[in-house]
Amino acid sequence: MDDAVRDFVGHLGYEFADPALLERALTHRSRGSNNNERLEFLGDSALGFTISAFLFQQFPDLSEGELTRLRARLVRKESLAELARRMELGPALRLGAGELRTGGFDRGSILADALEAVFGAVYVDGGFDTARDVILRIYRDKLVALDEDASAKDPKTRLQEHLQSHGLPTPTYEVIEVSGQAHAQRFDVRCQVPGLTVEVRGTGRSRRAAEQDAAQKALAALDED
Repeated sequence: MDDAVRDFVGHLGYEFADPALLERALTHRSRGSNNNERLEFLGDSALGFTISAFLFQQFPDLSEGELTRLRARLVRKESLAELARRMELGPALRLGAGELRTGGFDRGSILADALEAVFGAVYVDGGFDTARDVILRIYRDKLVALDEDASAKDPKTRLQEHLQSHGLPTPTYEVIEVSGQAHAQRFDVRCQVPGLTVEVRGTGRSRRAAEQDAAQKALAALDED
């Protein structure tokens, strides 16, 4: 094991029973056929489930959509590459000559894929519980830094606060239609937002749910604007 790999393993905090798995996880496809792509596939799934389970337990009041957005922020390539750089993963990579010449050891996509491959290798070597513990330890600072208050606020509250911070009036909600039988009603609500040119509508099984849906769509429309 060379010094670069040893330094990375120190950051990883896990010793492999089968060092060949780590070697494969650090090998980019430009280096040869025995590369990290299959381990990356496995690690991506382990990472996604681990973060999903953490968010599900940590934020019991968040909706599916809000949980999905938080997970996406944590597991996106940029976040993985940032973690990989902190762990000095780049110097430990096994790259082909072309990637070495073009600085592949610091390319975000290569770093992100390799870190996922390492997670996959830990899973194969030590089982899911071990992989989960490694992932949560590496992500600890990002998980601690999650803004629970902001994340846990419902869409109507966040929309209102957003508008108020820009000196705009609060939104109004209007029920357009109520359909279905009494035990299975569907509410359609229009959300009118000052300065937003597109019409925003939400649906739900209650007026409140429909208004929350409309507010979430209004926030997304504002982000696009």
